[in-house]
Amino acid sequence: MNTLRKPDWLKTDSLGARRSGEMARMLRRAGLHSVCEEARCPNRGECFERGTATFMILGDTCTRACRFCAVNHADAPSPPDPTEPERLAQAAAKLGLTHVVVTTVTRDDLPDGGAMHFAATIAAIRRHCAAGVTVEALISDMQGDPAALDAVFAARPDVLNHNIETAPRLYPIVRPQADYSRSLDVLRRAADAGLLAKSGFMVGLGETPDEVQTLLADLRETGASIVTIGQYMQPDSDHLPVVEYVHPEQFSIYRNIALKLGFSLVAAAPLVRSSYHAEEARAIMTRKEAANNS
Repeated sequence: MNTLRKPDWLKTDSLGARRSGEMARMLRRAGLHSVCEEARCPNRGECFERGTATFMILGDTCTRACRFCAVNHADAPSPPDPTEPERLAQAAAKLGLTHVVVTTVTRDDLPDGGAMHFAATIAAIRRHCAAGVTVEALISDMQGDPAALDAVFAARPDVLNHNIETAPRLYPIVRPQADYSRSLDVLRRAADAGLLAKSGFMVGLGETPDEVQTLLADLRETGASIVTIGQYMQPDSDHLPVVEYVHPEQFSIYRNIALKLGFSLVAAAPLVRSSYHAEEARAIMTRKEAANNS
């Protein structure tokens, strides 16, 4: 049981309570899941108030049991629903979203890790949403399978996000079924494919500032352009306890380190999560397109 007292800077208000209810009802009617709710994101009220949500495909049950994550897990989740890509795209169109974030539970039980389902979802969003919509795909590592990764990359999401989550020393404790080098390789492959690569991680799990600096350097070496850094918060007593509530000033230090390393966009604050204000990546896309056309 975590005995650390939650500091004032981590306390959230009821912003978006009414809109949260509306969004939750809409998602349930469409038979869709959002990582905002499944992972108990502290910003879901704010994001729902702005009419944005991160859709979670391939069900709500993960085949891995990471010690930090509140999402349900099992060895054999339900089979993928072939109607999900269309239903998700129609919901995104109804909401009038201009930047659609799609993530997934890890599906190690599927031969391709769910890659083709992901590609079908991206294609459906392109068909149903207004011209100019951008898509961010927040993918699992798909066990590093090059064919599976290439299937997602071929769908050309505007942002390819894969979270590194924590420093390599903590992997056996925090995400024992994952591999640090494999996750770096996912990002490297995405950047090499010409995609805007993004990653994120948590602090407060026992990492040191030096480990964070090394982690940022490793991410930048892959070609990743965007990084998010947020405070780990224990979902319940069955998950890892918080080792430290990192002060906002330290987040500012990490942000400055990341910018000096060459990241184009850095979101670093206690309540930041991987998809928080994800639409800000559109500015990078615009600059990149302008540079290509000049």
